[in-house]
Parts: sequence; C-alpha cells; structure tokens
Amino acid sequence: MSSLPAQFDGVTVVTKANVYFDGNVVSHTVLFADKTKKTLGLIRPGSYYFGTGAAERMEIVAGECAVTQKDSKDVKTYGAGTYFDVPANSGFTIAVKSGLCEYICSFLP
Repeated sequence: MSSLPAQFDGVTVVTKANVYFDGNVVSHTVLFADKTKKTLGLIRPGSYYFGTGAAERMEIVAGECAVTQKDSKDVKTYGAGTYFDVPANSGFTIAVKSGLCEYICSFLP
C-alpha cells in the first residue's frame, strides 16, 4: 500500500493536457523543484496499452483497474491506495471496467 498525497505544494503544472485514446485517458504534468515530474490523470472504461521509456510507479487514487505487464499473462487488480511499478523500456495494458480510475504516475530514477 502507498501513502497517497492529498496535494502537492510548490509545483508547476503544465496546463496543456496529455490526451490519449480519443480522450479516454487524460493527464496533466506536474513539475517539482528538484526536477522530478509526475502526471495526474483519469482513465475512462476501456483497455489501453502504454509503452514506457523511463521506469514508472502508478499509484491508484480512486477507482479500480486491471494491469498486465508487457510480456506477462498475469492480470493484477489495483484499487485506491495501491500501486504498481513498470520497468523502463517496457509497457503495460491497463483496463478499467466501469467508472473512472484516477492515478498519479511518478517517473522513477
């Protein structure tokens, strides 16, 4: 389980949204003073594949999703307060059955 922040202080938010899959996945980039970045987003029902350049941690803020890591057949379900990590130069399929899945994506060193 992760301890999800309720807010981020002292950050810069990029106002132009990152829009994927015809608007079914939307996020905004948050830049921190230490040069790290995160994205905060929403995923509508459906199944979506994302490739990764950098390693990522996906923390689920609200809702639920099912995740399959690249080159795996294992499907794992994540709900609010949980997270999963994705290696660099990899990818994952994330599926939402109903409602919205809200997330924080952190780009790991």
